[in-house]
Amino acid sequence: MELEQLLKVMTPEVYQRITTAVEIGKWPDGTPLTQEQRDSAMQAVMIYQSRHNTDAEHMSVEAGGEIKFKSKAELKRDFGVPEPDDIARFDHSQL
Repeated sequence: MELEQLLKVMTPEVYQRITTAVEIGKWPDGTPLTQEQRDSAMQAVMIYQSRHNTDAEHMSVEAGGEIKFKSKAELKRDFGVPEPDDIARFDHSQL
């Protein structure tokens, strides 16, 4: 199947299955990916992300093909980690 054909028929569910397969090295039925399958699946994931990923995770390919890295502050906000209210400050002589 040509890459363009694959991307036209790839649903978000199929994308997620392929992404999981690349991450764990196995297809949903437990069959291990060959190196060639893993390389092709990874390429398909990256191209799909470059066309559809408008909310990039910590490090992924955003829509438009740019690699997106999120800062710790952005990740904490995304995961709902509250900001500390106060920061304890001490003079050197108090330590």
